[in-house]
Amino acid sequence: MSKANNRLPRATTRAVALLFSLLLVTTTSATVAAEEATRGGALSVMVENDIFARRDGHYTNGLGVMWVAARGTTAPKWAQQMSTLVPWLPDEGELRHGYMFGQSMFTPKDTGNPNPPPTDRPYAGWLYGTFGIGKDSDRQFDLIAVTLGIVGPASLAESSQKTAHRWMGNTQPQGWSTQLHNEPGVVLSAQRSWRNVVRGSVGSLSFDVTPYVGGTLGNVFTYGSGGTAIRFGSQLPTDLGIPRIQPANLGSGEFSPRSGAGWYLFVGLEGRAVARNIFLDGNTFQDSRSVKRDPWVGDIQYGLVYDIRSVRISFTNVLRTKEYRSQDKGDRFGALTVSVNY
Repeated sequence: MSKANNRLPRATTRAVALLFSLLLVTTTSATVAAEEATRGGALSVMVENDIFARRDGHYTNGLGVMWVAARGTTAPKWAQQMSTLVPWLPDEGELRHGYMFGQSMFTPKDTGNPNPPPTDRPYAGWLYGTFGIGKDSDRQFDLIAVTLGIVGPASLAESSQKTAHRWMGNTQPQGWSTQLHNEPGVVLSAQRSWRNVVRGSVGSLSFDVTPYVGGTLGNVFTYGSGGTAIRFGSQLPTDLGIPRIQPANLGSGEFSPRSGAGWYLFVGLEGRAVARNIFLDGNTFQDSRSVKRDPWVGDIQYGLVYDIRSVRISFTNVLRTKEYRSQDKGDRFGALTVSVNY
């Protein structure tokens, strides 16, 4: 047997081993998260979809489930040990921890073409789990997160989209055979937010401004980011707003229950300097479809948050600039989040 033929089994074995290890880690994390969730906290379900903007294509769907431990909860040993490994985390403040699991999918603009043009965004899916810690002080919040996942057919994005289209009676996407190959993904994320740098009131209503900076490093995403969030409404809570799905600002994922009802409007601006986006650049170690990435990407988001006692409902509209050179125009999609504090 030739060397070329010998390489394939070894490569396949390594891929299977990586996938098995990833599945083991993710399953273990999910079990731990489920056990901890019985102690109370904030549970959020996020759906991001271009159907809210009456479009179909590019970043077409994101689904995420996030759980953050309740305030005053003693952090587990893994979170305490993780905090000691990050030198820039402040000594003061409460140590928070949480988990997130999700799936994102990306398609070209024309999903009816079984062989999309090479200038269009590739088909790709991303199935992942995230665990992270936050150091929460009165005016500052530091977030550190580790995300493990899988890109490619193993992400189950193809079957998820086709099932959803079948339920809604929509035309089936035809080009998933051209999607990115299986590749394990690792992403390290860090973010620092400053609460209420500017705050004030207009009559009985309040407003505040919270800037932040952050970045990620990994084979799926590598970028630096910065932005600010402005809120205006009734009895503004002390949290950092609603959670989002990367590459957007992750947020803190927690909120305090109200005695009654409250609301606020928000607008956010974020810029990213992108050095790596596997969903545009293609697979790291294999030849795959790709497009010429634009290194500068910006988001404008705005929406409404409504709280009633221990339940929070929010809707966000997102305008995103072009992410690759051959893209004809920027994207628009919506995000619906329902959170429960228990």
